[in-house]
Amino acid sequence: MIPACLSDDWTLCPEREDISAEFTRLLTAAQEGGATIAECLMIARQLKRGDDQSWHREWKKLAQANRQRAEAAFAEGHMASAQRNWLRAMNYYSAAAMPLDQTDERRWVAVLAMQECARRYLAARGPAGEVVTIPWLDGHALQGYFLPAPTGRGRAATVICIGEPGHRKEEFLFKLAPHARERGFSMLALDLLGDQRDDYLDALRRRRDIESSIPCVMDYLETRSDVDFDRVAIVADGWGSSFVARAVLQEPRLAAAVCDGGLWDLHERDFFASRFALSDVSIIPVPHAPLMASSTGCPMLITLGEDGWLKADRARQIVRKSWLGSSDVALKVFTAAETGAAQAHADNPSLANEYIFDWLESRLGAAGRI
Repeated sequence: MIPACLSDDWTLCPEREDISAEFTRLLTAAQEGGATIAECLMIARQLKRGDDQSWHREWKKLAQANRQRAEAAFAEGHMASAQRNWLRAMNYYSAAAMPLDQTDERRWVAVLAMQECARRYLAARGPAGEVVTIPWLDGHALQGYFLPAPTGRGRAATVICIGEPGHRKEEFLFKLAPHARERGFSMLALDLLGDQRDDYLDALRRRRDIESSIPCVMDYLETRSDVDFDRVAIVADGWGSSFVARAVLQEPRLAAAVCDGGLWDLHERDFFASRFALSDVSIIPVPHAPLMASSTGCPMLITLGEDGWLKADRARQIVRKSWLGSSDVALKVFTAAETGAAQAHADNPSLANEYIFDWLESRLGAAGRI
């Protein structure tokens, strides 16, 4: 039976696109252990239409219940159950924070609870993960979670996972970490916010050099004795701009990259050029588009869904025009028939991430699989 607040196509709150998108994210997170479908549907039944606070209240209550189960399991020595419940609690706290204003203190309280659950999870896993701080801007450092390869011995291929400005890294602990672990990779989950509140996002978006964060990350990884620095790749999760692609141009030490390859920058250039009938696209104030440059020598995978913001035919056209068939660039389009076709593969991220990490495995190799 479909809960009363769900439409027949599983859209929650049709009048609130943000809420509906977040509910879809929670449902798909169940595939990777970031939620349970039963709990999501239970909350959907309890939400009250017209009560903007019920979303925060119900998800926070569920997060607290999972957190309490995690602590109880940990106290009894049940590490697997403790980890699972911390991951779910972490994700539910994230959901509780989502609709609140950036300046709302309840949002920050939920974020802090989410981060505490992430730290508890890192400490309980084997081998244990760690919270790392990476210098970046004056007065602002990056913060990340480093998850060692499952063997915990020697140097391992490492995947940097980072999202767009404003995206927090905790989601990667259930969304991407299992894929890295199964292939014997270490993983560094990062976000650009560091230890700042969400209202710092405006300052980040005003910067035109956020790609400078990636060389700083590479400098840090180069100092680690457990990282095979010849096998470091980067995954830009949920792309909507090209800052990681711009970083790839500047960072020759990367062995492979999964990002938009500059497609969004190029699309913006073409849009403005056609709108204003400009013949010289170089005067358009859009960051330079990586796909217009010569090959960096870094293998690059671009994935998108055919129902996303950028249409598949347009993406293929840009890639053909820009790279002239370079073997260093691969484009994978997920169709509606196979799912994964939504923007950022929101309808089935598991399918896309399997493809992405298989591609990374073919470029980096793997050892110590579990």
